[in-house]
This record gives sequence, C-alpha cells and structure tokens, in this order.
Amino acid sequence: MKSFKGSKILITGASSGIGAALACEFATRGASLYLAARNIARLEEVKSRCESLGAQAQVFSVDMASETSIEAFASEVTQLGLLFDVIVLNAGISQRALTFDTDIAVDRKVMETNFFGPVFLTKMLASQIRGSRPVKLAVTTSISGLFGFPLRSAYCASKHALFGFFESLETENPNVRVTFLIPGRINTPISKSALHGDGRSHDAMDQGQANGMDAAACAKVAVRAIARGRHRKLIGRGELIMVYIKKLCPWLFFKIAGRISAT
Repeated sequence: MKSFKGSKILITGASSGIGAALACEFATRGASLYLAARNIARLEEVKSRCESLGAQAQVFSVDMASETSIEAFASEVTQLGLLFDVIVLNAGISQRALTFDTDIAVDRKVMETNFFGPVFLTKMLASQIRGSRPVKLAVTTSISGLFGFPLRSAYCASKHALFGFFESLETENPNVRVTFLIPGRINTPISKSALHGDGRSHDAMDQGQANGMDAAACAKVAVRAIARGRHRKLIGRGELIMVYIKKLCPWLFFKIAGRISAT
C-alpha cells in the first residue's frame, strides 16, 4: 500500500459519499487532508473520522456552483500558503428527468456544479498547478460520462465535458498527471440530491444505488489508481459491462440502454 505521508491532499465534495470515503482512505495512508464542501457540519464529522485514523485535517466551505464561493476558497488557500500534491475534484450533482422535461435552468445548474465549478477552481489554482512541481489531479467522472443514458442528459453531458477539458490540460502541462475516476453504481446518497426537471430534489435512494459497490471499497480502488498514476479507472461491478458493449457493439448498447432501470 503506497503511503501518502507528507502529501497535502485537497478533496472537494468531501462531506459524504465517495468524497468522504476518499478522505478516510487517504487518512489511513498518512496524508494531510483539506476537505471542502457546502455542508460544514458533515465535513466536521468526516474530519473527526480522519483524525481518528491519525491524519491531520482542515475543512473549508465552498459551493462548486458559485464562482464567488470558489474565488473566496481559492483566496483563502493562497493566503494560507497551501500547496497541494493531489487535488481531487469530486463534488457533483445528478439528475432524474427526461431530456425534454428538464428545465434549462436545471441543465445549467448541473453543468455549473459538475463542469464549470471544477474548471474554475482549477484555473483559480493555476499558479500552484502549472510549472515544474509534480501535481496529481483526480477527476471524478462517471460511466455516464462515457455514453448517454436515460434520465441523465445534463449529468452525462457534464461528465463527458470533464474528459475533454482535463485531458487537454494534461497535454499542456507535463508536470500534471490526471486520473479520471469513473465509478458506476456506488452506494452513496447522490440519488437523494439528484434534480428532477423542475429543480426539485429526487429525495429518494435509488435501488441501483443502494445495491451498488460500497463507497469505502470504491475509495480503495480510486486511491490505488491515483497512486499508480492511472489515466482512467473504471470502478464498480457488473454495470461496467455497458462500457465495453458501447465500445465493441454500439448497436447492442442502443438496443438495451433504454431498457435498463435508470433508478
């Protein structure tokens, strides 16, 4: 198991789900953790768990859908003189609505949170990312970022876009190594906060999500991939077969994709 002792690691969306599990996994490997999310109360709980595992942790409030919030966070980081060795861009929001039933404001909110937020934060931290110092960027996408899927049009679009942006960034900066974390169905609360077409929260745990891979097991796979400098890492169970069907037999993918339960 690779140690991250002495490494400074920033994780966005660290208050629950995959982000919280990543924080705990990095904590077991000796990292110093900088945890960011909107919900400070839950962040404090994650911080306590990390400290119980022997790690140092600090929390920050940031809303990844707000440029003002991101600017304030980046300014605070700069004033503290923090230089991160690993930046995990994990915060995100999902969707549960048909394309034509989704208000454009919801499309924009999903894109702001999942795409423009990580992009803007990366640009705000450019002074410490670009240069000669090695930096690892881990970007949480989704298998839904590899193909379209029912009830996920905005979500799929936002996750697709991350690949284009961060692959381009990596080609321009030899010191940066990007690892795309590509989870399938992981047992996290993401479906509860997913948005309906009118902006209401789904407020329900999808069966597929509830039966998904344990978040702690997902985090172990993810951290191992980051440590090894993997470019892309699929994480999940049987649902990952859809990735290979789409690649090797597209006609079959389109025949069965609409028949799979989206919840």
